[in-house]
Formats: sequence, C-alpha cells, structure tokens
Amino acid sequence: MDAVDSRIIAELRHNSRANYADIGALVGLSPSAVKRRVDKLVAQGIIRSFTIVVDPAVEGMAVEAYIELFCQGTVSPPELERILSHIPEVVGAGTVSGDADAIVQMRAKDIASLERAIERVRSAPNVNHSKSSIVLSRLVHTVSG
Repeated sequence: MDAVDSRIIAELRHNSRANYADIGALVGLSPSAVKRRVDKLVAQGIIRSFTIVVDPAVEGMAVEAYIELFCQGTVSPPELERILSHIPEVVGAGTVSGDADAIVQMRAKDIASLERAIERVRSAPNVNHSKSSIVLSRLVHTVSG
C-alpha cells in the first residue's frame, strides 16, 4: 500500500459513495486506475467491506452502554465470544488490559431492555460481576472495522 492507496482509502472513508472519477481527480489518477487499485485493496483484504452506517436511534436502539466484565478464574476469549454472541444487544466486545477481563458495547431500545441484556451477561458462567456506564452523549464517532 502506498500514499495514493492511503488517499483513496481516506476519500472512501469520507464519502463511500464517491465515484472513481471523483476520487481520481483528487488523487491524480484515471477512473480505471482508481478502480484497479480499489479492486487490489479488496483482494488483499486491506479494504474488508463496503457498508453504510445507520443512526441506531432510527432503528430503535437509542440507549448505548459500555459494560466492564470481571470473570472468575481464567476465561478464554473464544468462551467470552460464545457467551456474548447470543445476546443481540451486544454490538461490540473485546478483551482488555487492566482490572476488567473484557469490555462490552451494548445498544438497547430503552433502559429496561438494557438492564435485561446486562443481566443475561452477568448470569453467564464464569462472569463474577460487571460495571456499567451508560453513554449520555457521543462526542467523537469514526467508522472503522
């Protein structure tokens, strides 16, 4: 990947609907050269997908929270993934350094739904306790995968 590829990716991040001619005008390439580069970036797995991001509130998932999970003993990442993948309100999760074993991002339609989802997480085997933080306002948002 070179500097031109980076500029193409930056433009696609800024406007995923930009056509190859518009991108080419910005990076100094013909539309067909841009298409070849994008196809190559996809084939190499550098660009993983093309997608849209819809406001979760429009889809009825206006409440967002982050939950720190504290497990009993050692729980493997695949086991945590298995536990969390069955809870539809879980939209992201990862193991973390520090006191918690994992952090989970959840979205729900309301506080009662969020509470039920958190209880499903907390009742999973090997989960000792959790700490929850509800997002009041989103300050910075970037799209990444």
